[in-house]
Amino acid sequence: MVSTNEVAAGKRLKSLDFFRGATVAAMILVNNPGSWSHIYGPLEHAAWHGWTPTDLIFPFFLFIVGVSIVLAFTKARAKGAENHDLMKKTLIRAAKIFGLGLVLATFPFIKFNPEFGLYKALADVRIPGVLQRIALCYAIGAALFLYTRPKTQILTLGGLLISYWLMMMFIPVPGVGAGAINAPETNLAAYIDKLILGSHMWKENWDPEGLLSTLPAIGTTLIGIWTGRILMAKDRSETQKTLDFFIRGFVLLILGYLWSWIFPINKNIWTSSYTLFTGGQAMMIFGLCYWFIDVKERHKYTNWAIAFGMNAITVFFLSGIIGRLMYLIKFTVSGETYTPKGYLYEVIYGSFASPINASLLYAITWILGFYLLARWMQKKGIIIKV
Repeated sequence: MVSTNEVAAGKRLKSLDFFRGATVAAMILVNNPGSWSHIYGPLEHAAWHGWTPTDLIFPFFLFIVGVSIVLAFTKARAKGAENHDLMKKTLIRAAKIFGLGLVLATFPFIKFNPEFGLYKALADVRIPGVLQRIALCYAIGAALFLYTRPKTQILTLGGLLISYWLMMMFIPVPGVGAGAINAPETNLAAYIDKLILGSHMWKENWDPEGLLSTLPAIGTTLIGIWTGRILMAKDRSETQKTLDFFIRGFVLLILGYLWSWIFPINKNIWTSSYTLFTGGQAMMIFGLCYWFIDVKERHKYTNWAIAFGMNAITVFFLSGIIGRLMYLIKFTVSGETYTPKGYLYEVIYGSFASPINASLLYAITWILGFYLLARWMQKKGIIIKV
């Protein structure tokens, strides 16, 4: 059993490493199918309103970021660290994570155009992204944890979600009107992103990791911070903490579901109902991990995910870089030109599996490959801190 004092002293919380690792593994799985045209429903995002298991992955990671903020800073404060030093380190780390996101957006840094030859892909580079949002939520969440009281953080969470709902539903978009949230390009978030980011977005008229929708995503991180504070409370037993996670998580889930009647659950614009609904699930699942792994010390089948969790950002970043190389490299076999991805999916797996199963087998192969890398790093004690 890991006590609060042991966590504060720097002992790793295995349940958090497990949850983080399982989340990153799921990220890699859904981001690397053999074909985007052949995916099982649970492994792709909801088209717009609604949710699938895949839509839980990103908010789970931001929730984990929030919990990690509490654990890391509590440990640092116990060693005498000052808030301004912690904030300085946080901003440096956030800048690095944001930079890695931009590298993923631009890699391999050049594009080929038959008319102009090779040119640098900077004029239209996408500025928002998954790592960029993680960086922003981490920096702002850390600042709120360091410089505000727990009550203020809860009020900030409520204020962000209510304000976002009011803005999205009642501020009119020029030429469209207010509350037009049933399409990607007509809502206020898309309008603001287009106004500020111009062509530097995922699509021409909107981006799922845009500016305005980052506000409720910060709320997801605050739910993680709230969970971390419960975890570090010295006046609660492990059983009481676990019950807190389940009860409070369930309340958040129900509140999110009820709110979805007037503000639908939607990952693409990170609606307030989505924040509560997914944050509640994250809190309950973390409670389950905490109870079995750290309280009951049942570690038998956890090491695979802990290996991913110890180098989460590194593994995710490498999966993106190598994933791009898998369809950029080309070679010829029996007069046919293939990419490594195409050959493995079409020729190897496609020879005995249906397109959708071949696509899944490719994704599983991808996960196994990165598990071997993560496991090797774990055995060697290699932890790359971004």
